[in-house]
This record gives sequence, C-alpha cells and structure tokens, in this order.
Amino acid sequence: MVVAIVPRAMRIGVAKEIKSQEYRVALTPAGARELVQRGHDVLIEADAGAGSAFADEAYERAGATIVSVDDVWGRADLLLKVKEPVASEYPRLREGLTLFTYLHIAADEPLTRALVDSGITAIAYETVETNGGALPLLAPMSEIAGRLAPQAGADHLEKPKGGRGILLGGVAGVAPARVLVIGGGMVGYNAAVIALGMGAQVTILERSVDRMRFLEQTLSGRVQLLMSSSLQIEESIKDADLMIGAVLIPGARAPKLITRELLGAMKESSVFVDVAIDQGGCAETSKATTHDDPVYTVDGVIHYCVANMPGAVPITSTRALTNVTLAYVEQLAGLGSVQAIAANPELARGVNVLGGKLTYEAVAEAHGLAYTPLDGALAAGVA
Repeated sequence: MVVAIVPRAMRIGVAKEIKSQEYRVALTPAGARELVQRGHDVLIEADAGAGSAFADEAYERAGATIVSVDDVWGRADLLLKVKEPVASEYPRLREGLTLFTYLHIAADEPLTRALVDSGITAIAYETVETNGGALPLLAPMSEIAGRLAPQAGADHLEKPKGGRGILLGGVAGVAPARVLVIGGGMVGYNAAVIALGMGAQVTILERSVDRMRFLEQTLSGRVQLLMSSSLQIEESIKDADLMIGAVLIPGARAPKLITRELLGAMKESSVFVDVAIDQGGCAETSKATTHDDPVYTVDGVIHYCVANMPGAVPITSTRALTNVTLAYVEQLAGLGSVQAIAANPELARGVNVLGGKLTYEAVAEAHGLAYTPLDGALAAGVA
C-alpha cells in the first residue's frame, strides 16, 4: 500500500544485536542514506553492522551518526532491530519509543509482559500483513531459513556429527535420503528447492489444495505432495531421514503437530530441523537452541532448533531485510508512528503492543492476557 508521506524529522536508532551468534543489523548504509536524505537523524550503535561487513565508517559516509548503546536506546524515537529484545535490554524499553523488529512474542511471555509494562509501541516485522494475506517482512527470512534447513540437516546427518551417515543426494546405484517437509508455505517451498537441488527425495505435507497445485506446477512434479493430517504425518515420518518443520500461523504459537510418540517412529540418528521454533516449535520435543550449541537428541532423533537461522548468513540476510523494511521505516519516520499506523493497514496489523495494551489477539490468547483491539487503543489515546 502506498501512503503519502509528509516530510518531518525523526531520530531513528539502529541497535547492535546482542543475542548469541546474531550478526545481522537492521539497516544497511544504503538504507541509512535514504533516511538521511529525507531529513531524518540516523543513530547507529557502534559496531552494529560489523557482523554484516558494514563498518561504522560506511554509515558515517552515508550521513549517520555513530553513538553508544545508551544513546541509541535513549535518544531514538524509532528503534530498529532484527531480533527481539533480550532480558538485559528490557530496562531500556520505554514509553514514547517505537520498536520495529522481529518479536515472535506468542512464544515469549516474559518479553510480552515487559513490552506491555514499558508503555512502548512495538511493531513486529513478522505480523505486518498485506490485504492479500502476504507477510512481506517475514518472507525473505523465511526464504533464507528454508534454504538453510536442508544444509543444516545434511550436515548433521553425517556420522561424525552423530547422524545416520547418509548423503542427502545419494550416488549412482545408492538411493538418496528421504526428506519430509511439513508445511508448503515460503519456508517449505524453499526447503524443498534446496533439498531437490542436493538430490534428495522430497515429500511435502500441506493442508491447502490450492497451495499444493501451486507447488506441483512450480516444482514441476519433482516432489510428492500429500494432504497433511495426523495419520499422514504418522505414516510419512517413519521413512524420513530428515524432517523439516515449516509450519506457520502468523503471530501465533506454532501448532504441536509432532508428538513425542510420533517422533519415536523416526529412524535412529535421523534429523529434525524445526524452523518454526521462533513461534515455539511444531514438535512437543522442540526447544530453542543457538548457533553455539545447535542440536540435542531426543529418543534417538537429532533436533536442530536454532531460533535465528538467518543470522548465520548475515551479509545475505541484512541486505534482504533492508530491501523489504525500508519503505515501512520511511512511512513510520515520515508520518510518525501513530499516523503511519492509522494510515497503513499493513503496518497496523504489525502492531503487537501499543501504550501498555496488547493489541494482537493471538498473542493475548497464547498467554491468557487481556486483548485490546488496536482501534480501541488508538481511540483511547494511549499512543
């Protein structure tokens, strides 16, 4: 949606990510220049872009100012991040600040309460949604996570890593590995593309017939497409060497489609990559891991549940993220948060917390907290 922007100056901060092994940054120097040229003050925390190969000097050449962590959080009107605030950052949340980042708070009650208590306005990249139901700010990271999933699975299928000792693509005269992808959305499609490229035999379980028709056409019939059901999961899981969880309900906790009993039917030392872990994971046995210690084993099945998979390829991820977020940042900065939210329904759908009110119903339901519709929160003047 195109929204007319009335020029005004805003202080836009870009915080350095401190989550373990997170190297992305929320804005490239090119993005910073665009905002500076619109008359905004851009404050970059020192070394925020180092992990993505962007030196402080590159931001300074773009017209941004390098500042301390205290200044970037304390002086900004609009703060850009990549990942959700961690516990040590909760005290920095404050009324009058707008936070624009991936939040995934349906799986994080402490952060949800911290955001509500702070009075901040929190807009989640992953719930910004078009009128057609697309998730434009989640899509590029879903693409990347989907493409990383078969790589991670193939790595941990190797015997020295504790896996079965099977090559994903096989060789002449030896069958390839079987890859089961649960969910045929953006993550599942991209996982299938890479798994096929590596030579694996791929099955996708999906509930939408229309989506299956799209996948059939796009993937030229090279995958087996089956209607997802508890019985079909039970039957398919037995043959899988690698299973990829690619289930998404926007803004809500992921459904637990894989019970521990079902998981036990997988082959010994097979691998399960749960890309849905940001939203709590789609298996009863899923728990978030980091790039430092990415896997654990339950009932003989290796679980890879890294909650920030795209952080492993920050040069690609950071550029892809700024490509899609910049237009929304320009709207927020140009109109001010309240006016931008009121003018653009896509941004409005991204608002999870506003002025001490929880405005995203799926999050409220996940934690048993009070829900306030966004229109009511805006009308009450809590912003």
